[in-house]
Amino acid sequence: MPGWHDATKELQDAGKLQMVGIIQEQHPDRARLFMQWKKMGWPILVDSYNLLDVPVVPITLAIDEYGVIRQINPPRGDVDLLERTFLSQTFEPPASLAGERLTVPDLSSLRPPPRSGNVEAWKAYGDVLAVWGGAVRRDDAIGAYAAAIRSDADDAMAQFRLAVAYRMRYDSDARRDGDFNKAIEHWANALEIDPNQYIFRRRIQQYGPRLDKPYPFYDWVNTARAEVEARGEVPSPLVVEPRGAEFAHPTESFTPSEAPEAEPDPRGRVLRDESQFITIETIAVPPVIEPGATARFHIVFRPVEENLSHWNNEAEELAFWIDPPRGWEVERRYLTLPLPPEVVSQEARVLEVEVRAPEGSRSGSVTIPAYALYYVCEDVNGVCMYRRQDVELQVAVRRQ
Repeated sequence: MPGWHDATKELQDAGKLQMVGIIQEQHPDRARLFMQWKKMGWPILVDSYNLLDVPVVPITLAIDEYGVIRQINPPRGDVDLLERTFLSQTFEPPASLAGERLTVPDLSSLRPPPRSGNVEAWKAYGDVLAVWGGAVRRDDAIGAYAAAIRSDADDAMAQFRLAVAYRMRYDSDARRDGDFNKAIEHWANALEIDPNQYIFRRRIQQYGPRLDKPYPFYDWVNTARAEVEARGEVPSPLVVEPRGAEFAHPTESFTPSEAPEAEPDPRGRVLRDESQFITIETIAVPPVIEPGATARFHIVFRPVEENLSHWNNEAEELAFWIDPPRGWEVERRYLTLPLPPEVVSQEARVLEVEVRAPEGSRSGSVTIPAYALYYVCEDVNGVCMYRRQDVELQVAVRRQ
């Protein structure tokens, strides 16, 4: 986009050309920050569900004043050619111009019968809910896409869109336990069904291990914010901050840490927290790997709001110990999270770590034992304590 924008800036300023973008981003607010950073002020439309069914991006379209596509993927940045073959041309209007006004559909009337096994009908209903229902109808969109998959589990696009909806709910105030895991599961299903689909693959790579990354996805965010602030502007806010895997650079080899690491609670003497104060969610990306391949675990810690639990930030850092099975390798067995400046806080905390399966792994589910140590307080001005919580990191291995 920046290349075309810079090359056609004079044409845009002269009113000869209007740029419009359509993005398949899961997090469109990041695109808004990117546009601000690159000083691109033209409209951006969001197609997170890939309703256009595009197999790869970017795609450049030259559309005339009648809405007719005249060129697909003209030579990138060749403005002279674009002017000669498109902008300077006079096109005849099509025989009929669409004159219908866009109206909000009656969502309830579009719902398929409860026992309908029509995958296309359920998928179309999910699409309508996703576009017109917004966050209020997201649960219904999830239900529609799930019904489509029950009708045909091999429908890759239904799998993909169900994953998008789960991840959207995970990033909202309506988050439910397991939403991120389900998103990864259905994105992986979509990619397995259609391994050539670029956008399916990028979703997994966004959150996955470095060995499978084509590039760092959001390493530009901090630079963008700094440069926008240096111009005297306020950077466009992000709803969900990128982290870990989304900043990580690709690597060509898996290299576990060789530094000696001492287990923090080898005898298991620290009292256990049975999720009374902190809940822990683990997500493996991808959820299924081949022997010798790597997976990236996202480990999410959340204080239990019902108990008014909160972090005690005047003590030691949250620590995490991993005890991989024989033959399995891990980046680091001992990880810690730095403490925020506040004395107490209730934010979710996330650790990410990569593991590699042995070359000779058998097919099946694998459990990697681990545990977390942290200081947590109960209720307002309540008792603060040091607790341990045992964790199981689970991933499946499948031989091809």
